[in-house]
Amino acid sequence: MPYHIAPQLIVDGTLYALLAFSVITWTLILFKLWQFGKNGYYNRRFNSAFWDAPNLATARALPETLARGPQARIATKGFTWLDGSQQASGKHLKYQGEPTEQLEQSLLIHMQQEQRAMEAGLTMLASIGSTAPFVGLFGTVLGIMHAMHEITQSGSTSLDVVAGPIGDALIATAIGIAVAVPAVLAYNFFMRGVKQHRADLENFVAGFMHIVFSADRQGRA
Repeated sequence: MPYHIAPQLIVDGTLYALLAFSVITWTLILFKLWQFGKNGYYNRRFNSAFWDAPNLATARALPETLARGPQARIATKGFTWLDGSQQASGKHLKYQGEPTEQLEQSLLIHMQQEQRAMEAGLTMLASIGSTAPFVGLFGTVLGIMHAMHEITQSGSTSLDVVAGPIGDALIATAIGIAVAVPAVLAYNFFMRGVKQHRADLENFVAGFMHIVFSADRQGRA
């Protein structure tokens, strides 16, 4: 045990680590709030404009100001796949097979990419939420051990001698909990948002495929 290290140095090191955790947590929270708000706004605008279009050609030619966000990127991916399938005429392996299944697979892959982008950073929030209390507890335990060693050396057990060092050491645990609580709450909140986001994308993919192949069947008829 490195008793030669000052107790305050150990507590300060723990507090600096927790401060870094807090900065990371609130940076991620602000970024994810901006990301979720932006994507939700773009999706609502695009969804309304897309389904209000009279036909696929008009929906595809929506202005750039409306064609933004995850759903717009999925629709662009779908239209690009349809163009490639028509031009390839079965010459490429990725266009061979049932068109419905091939298009669905292509859209689901892109949907998973969009979901991973929404989940980025949430693992860090979960990790901070689960480890911050233990980091604080680690600083508290070491601080108390150093305080007890100094009390033993001083030979005094008065309240003035004991309360000060132990009280300073307990601050680390309190701050560790204070850092963990917003991280855990934010993680749960954003995970709920990710699930809703995925459901919205799945609904859009299903509707997109239905309207594309309905229009195709009508054209052949």
